[in-house]
Amino acid sequence: MTNAVGILTGLPGVAARTSGAIRVIAGKIAEIGALSPRSGEKIVDASGCVVTPGLINTHHHLFQSVLKAIPEGLNEALARWLRLVPYSYWHRLDEEAMRLAATIGLAELALSGATTVADHHYIYSPHYDFDPNEILFEVAEKFGLRFVLARGGATKGRNFDDGRSIPLPTEPVAQMLKAVEAAAKRWHDPAPDAMRRVVMALTTPTFSLEEAELKEIAAGARAMGLRLHSHLSENMDYVDYTLGRYGKRPVHWLAGHDWLGPDVWFAHLVECDPSEVALLAETGTGMAHCPQANARLGSGIAPADVLFKAGGAVSLAVDGAAANEAADMISALYSAFSLHRAGKGVSAVAAEEVLSWATAGGARVLGMEAIGTIEPGKAADLALFDLSHPRYLGQHDRLVGPVISGGAAFLKASFVAGRPVVEEGRIPWLDMEQLAADAVRVTARIAAAA
Repeated sequence: MTNAVGILTGLPGVAARTSGAIRVIAGKIAEIGALSPRSGEKIVDASGCVVTPGLINTHHHLFQSVLKAIPEGLNEALARWLRLVPYSYWHRLDEEAMRLAATIGLAELALSGATTVADHHYIYSPHYDFDPNEILFEVAEKFGLRFVLARGGATKGRNFDDGRSIPLPTEPVAQMLKAVEAAAKRWHDPAPDAMRRVVMALTTPTFSLEEAELKEIAAGARAMGLRLHSHLSENMDYVDYTLGRYGKRPVHWLAGHDWLGPDVWFAHLVECDPSEVALLAETGTGMAHCPQANARLGSGIAPADVLFKAGGAVSLAVDGAAANEAADMISALYSAFSLHRAGKGVSAVAAEEVLSWATAGGARVLGMEAIGTIEPGKAADLALFDLSHPRYLGQHDRLVGPVISGGAAFLKASFVAGRPVVEEGRIPWLDMEQLAADAVRVTARIAAAA
């Protein structure tokens, strides 16, 4: 790979930027610098591009890609939005809708530079005549992306402001663990450069199970060699719940139930006080920072910057598209960069730091040490952002364009372990016109089923 404007490596400090060519051998980065082509090598011309590590999205709900901009929930906060959108529409998704939603979501992510996706899927109904896990892994494999299934679930339902929503499916703890074990046996690869991973991921540790079940779930997952994931402290509902029942804030409460540690990461963590942030940093517990969805639902801005400065594990995520109608990683980068500065001042975050959340930070929380940075020995997961669009013209510091300019990504190419995913701004095998037509048809069908 030659002629790039520059390289953002995902590494800290002065190593965050470098330049030169990148040599890839057997799917790994072999050399970086002033290199001359060798006989027989394929040359990728990165002229006019900034090269970054492939972006890592650590929390998504792909099924929501056909539930965007539902009018009933568009101007509602989290609890009412949950009732009015995912909890009122989940049962309308058939196999075609699920496959289409995964395709839309992964296309949006791939075209914004994502090469690794962790999807938190938490709906497993006995009435489904399809296996969501199988669909998700099949579609991800077609894209050539690294895919982490965060297999969710609940042992009890959640009560909202009325009872009109269709209750989410529940399952006993033993059945949940058995289902996760079956998924892990089929798909989980513990290798640091795995293409497929499985994670134990409760819907929430607060509202989705009994307190006594927390340690059983954690021990069962760890016995299988799996990491732990869930939602936490997305708004004050979580804090009020644990304070009212247990006299502790959520992070401190979970510390007594084996749900903190370097093999655990939580989505959101908006409502964390300084003592909770310190405990997250001390234990290595990770954050999937979802700035857009938190802003869209009026939940607030998570202390990702504070956790990061404390040495904590911060990653970046887009969350579900039903709460974030631009579910792409470039929009997430720009939102993280701008929202923290808007709320806390210009010293809150730097562009290189935000990029590291979306790369090295993502690799850290997923436990995938072979990806996330551009340096010799790491997997050649790379994204080439084309700076020729007017959005980027006139910039003196051109390397930070993909982070600070917002809007759609102008991605020339991306690679996973040196294999192309996006080529010349396109996903070669994907018929975008057909995808758009299918989206209109299926979305209309879902709406008509109200």
